[in-house]
Amino acid sequence: MIVHTKSTEFDEFAEKILQGVNKAVRELVETSAINNKSLIVGDNNGGFKSVPAKELLKRFHNKS
Repeated sequence: MIVHTKSTEFDEFAEKILQGVNKAVRELVETSAINNKSLIVGDNNGGFKSVPAKELLKRFHNKS
């Protein structure tokens, strides 16, 4: 028997949210790459930079 607590329900909900965000980001990168666009991304120093979407798409493929 599996006991669901509020914490478990929250964890499941948070996981669904993260999956949805990841899917939306991937779709944004794919669409931007098709249209030869760049996206603004944060760097590790608290700044930001423009990166071609095709380069970001390569990173997605390497993580898969």
